[in-house]
Amino acid sequence: MALRGISVVELAGLAPGPLCGMILADFGARVVRVDRPGALGDVSHLSRGKRSLAVDLKTPQGAAVVRRLCARADVVLEPFRQGVMEKLQLSPEILLRKNPRLIYARLSGFGQSGRFSRVAGHDINYLALSGVLSKIGRDGENPYAPLNLLADFGGGSLMCALGIMMALFERTRSGKGQVIDASMVEGTAYLSSFLWKTENLGLWKQPRGKNLLDGGAPFYTTYRTADGEYMAVGALEPQFYKLLIKGLGLKSDELPDQMSMTHWPEMKEKFADIFAKKTKAEWCQIFDGTDACVTPVLTFEEVTHHDHNKERGSFITDKEQGVSPRPAPLLSRTPAIPSLERDPFIGEHTEEILTEFGFNQEEIDQLYSDKVIEINKMRANL
Repeated sequence: MALRGISVVELAGLAPGPLCGMILADFGARVVRVDRPGALGDVSHLSRGKRSLAVDLKTPQGAAVVRRLCARADVVLEPFRQGVMEKLQLSPEILLRKNPRLIYARLSGFGQSGRFSRVAGHDINYLALSGVLSKIGRDGENPYAPLNLLADFGGGSLMCALGIMMALFERTRSGKGQVIDASMVEGTAYLSSFLWKTENLGLWKQPRGKNLLDGGAPFYTTYRTADGEYMAVGALEPQFYKLLIKGLGLKSDELPDQMSMTHWPEMKEKFADIFAKKTKAEWCQIFDGTDACVTPVLTFEEVTHHDHNKERGSFITDKEQGVSPRPAPLLSRTPAIPSLERDPFIGEHTEEILTEFGFNQEEIDQLYSDKVIEINKMRANL
């Protein structure tokens, strides 16, 4: 796998950090998740392929344990607000002094500087501050966040993983590590570069929900079918739009011009009436295999059974029969090989990890006796 031999120390946190760590693990990195003793587990359920070390970071001994791990690691991934790691004596200055090759990835909502760097927030707040939230929503309705996908996972997890990859690549030339300040606000704004670059081209001049790509166009939206399901329409180009019109049983010469925005509301109503007359399956029979850019809106239950996804093996099933997406993208020579084992218990690998990182049995026993670490080996063997 592409990241074989890379050692990662991930400090447990909420969803964005765990997904970033899981991506690294899927592609071959050895990821140690540093958990809080007594924690119920990874609430994000994104611990595939990781091992768990339970250690109390609020004790000097616990912080010292993590410093020893980071002295031999390639990457440390921390998900806290600005200042937390400094209080724990785990700042970049301290860790990079011991390990100049360390990639220190800081994944936070507002970044490591600025007036909001020490305040709490969630995906919707980062989305709002990035400007992107103002563009998402239906005409006449409040802006709405598309679940917590954009800021948490797009602007956060993926951008941080990209930063780690770039830093690891640069290290092959310089031999030096560096600090990554991955702000979910800035990551989300960067994802929206297309919106910024096309703002002056007229694509977003109409109010929210009335533009080409935000649900305003009748040929780029979703429609309800006779059975209460939905079809997605993305027939932007004229040649694709022509096929859409044909599939709907309409005639192009009897309709207004595709890009006549004044006619979009009436065309949406017309299309909606037509889509409502057939089931999703019937529309699939009409549009599947064509370039009309019309596809069914699949549920999670349906998506794994769709022929295209089955042919590509796009979803995997673990040993507990849980289904999840296969890691992407596909690499031809060093593809990801995701673990199919269950997620680790808190502290399941504490002793194993400490031994691997140079702790002797006497040190481990003392840490356990002092309640600095938690060992759940017995529970793991049940």
